[in-house]
Amino acid sequence: MSSERLIYLPLGGAGEIGMNCYVYGYGAPNAERLIVVDLGVTFPDMDTTPGVDLIFADISWLEARRDRIEAIFITHAHEDHVGAIGHLWGRLRAPVHARAFTAHHARRKMEEQGQDPAKVETASAWPETVQAGPFTVGFLPVSHSIPESSALVIDTPAGRVIHTGDFKIDMAPGVGEPFDRDLWASVAQSGVKALVCDSTNVFSPHEGRSESTLGPEITRFVAEQTGMVVATTFASNVARVKTLAEAGQAAGRSVCLLGRAMRRMIEASVETGVLSDFPSTVTPEEARDIPRESLMLLVTGSQGERRAASAQLARGKYLGLSMDEGDTFLFSSKTIPGNERGVIAIMNQFSEQGVDVQDDDDGRYHVSGHANRPDLEAMHQLVKPQIVVPMHGEHRHLREHVKLAESLGRTGVLAPNGTCVALGGNAPEVVEFVETGRTYLDGRVQIGALDGVVRDRIRMALNGHAMVTLVMDEDDSPLGDPWVDLKGLPERTADGAALSEVLEADLAQLLARAGDKTLTDDDKLDEALRRRTRQVCDTEIGRKPEVTVVVSRLS
Repeated sequence: MSSERLIYLPLGGAGEIGMNCYVYGYGAPNAERLIVVDLGVTFPDMDTTPGVDLIFADISWLEARRDRIEAIFITHAHEDHVGAIGHLWGRLRAPVHARAFTAHHARRKMEEQGQDPAKVETASAWPETVQAGPFTVGFLPVSHSIPESSALVIDTPAGRVIHTGDFKIDMAPGVGEPFDRDLWASVAQSGVKALVCDSTNVFSPHEGRSESTLGPEITRFVAEQTGMVVATTFASNVARVKTLAEAGQAAGRSVCLLGRAMRRMIEASVETGVLSDFPSTVTPEEARDIPRESLMLLVTGSQGERRAASAQLARGKYLGLSMDEGDTFLFSSKTIPGNERGVIAIMNQFSEQGVDVQDDDDGRYHVSGHANRPDLEAMHQLVKPQIVVPMHGEHRHLREHVKLAESLGRTGVLAPNGTCVALGGNAPEVVEFVETGRTYLDGRVQIGALDGVVRDRIRMALNGHAMVTLVMDEDDSPLGDPWVDLKGLPERTADGAALSEVLEADLAQLLARAGDKTLTDDDKLDEALRRRTRQVCDTEIGRKPEVTVVVSRLS
């Protein structure tokens, strides 16, 4: 029996949608050579991560084994797969491989964080491969909602693994490569040990629709409108942006791109050769002089992002352009769970302006970039893997995908983040559990989810904050009364008294009664003042605020 093993370990993206980071290893236990697949981000929200800019997988486990990492492979250019490369590469320092379009974005992200973009190497599509220690890795084209998406064919001494990345089965995606069944069948012909597979739409029972089916519906819709038409979609969905622009052009409208992300995606697509016939566009300055009925804006912000072009138009103006009664706004996108509040707020703001808002209408103006259940079944039957490992999905998606695999006669294994699975034998074996978590980008600093920073921020947001300042004389007696500054708390009590004055008077009485053991010990003094401040606030206003005590001693 071989003393070496093939392992799979998700650090992010398995048990959640976003923040993708997967590790494969081959070698002696605890000495495996490693490759990393994807370094993505997820996005914060005001309820659970207020003030945070981005969220990454905790790569502490990888960083501790940095000398064993052979390479990093990026499957495609969505933020949840490539967004963390610039922020985390300095902790791993391994060569990065991606196809041209994805590499373009990866290099930009490296540059933005002061890293060397030359560390990102452009790879060609299958059958060309990259050698990385005991791994031979090829980029196998697959259709998705962004150009040049690729599955990874990972050959090891223990067998072939196919990591699908995000995918759908689309024979006519518009932009990017169509799904090639014959190519996939040829790759699977020699036998596949494990299929590590996208699980996002495992609960969707209908066969997935092609991106190309949207063109006629969107073209008809735009042609029927009388005022200005504004449409939003995911900026990375270059095929959809192109379809929208062509619909505007067909209706005799000038097309204007608004939002840095959308312009950047189109420019990158042209520069890397994945897009060659995008309709001509006008600048925002030119658009101001074009009659409304002859103008179509394509804008960022399909998920309600506050700084995006759609949100700014909803609040009034963006780059001198505004919406008016009789205009139409089209969401050619599906709202990601968790973003509903922001999207609905924008819809209502437009409605108040007299703008007609059209959502995706149950798929009439949007199709998913992920494989539905029938397409997952087709992928299983095409690849015929010995083992199916669901990834890219919440826990319920992974679990349901395991059931699907087993219903088709395959061996499935449930492996959420932190589950290290040995794939080399006749059956998958969970061999270890690794502690995983999240890292927050907070301004310019990376902090751990358990560091307490965000927890304290949430508690202050919920409860308010009181700062108590006290000066102690040389003889360990208070030099005057303490004073209290309040933030995020009512200024007055239910009886109309000033809350800060009530607190200061009560704390002065506390100090007058305090013994020497308290007055001479900063820790005891801090605790007494903190506790009494919370008690008084609870009595007077029904809140127990976060309290900071500052004691200064004269010497």
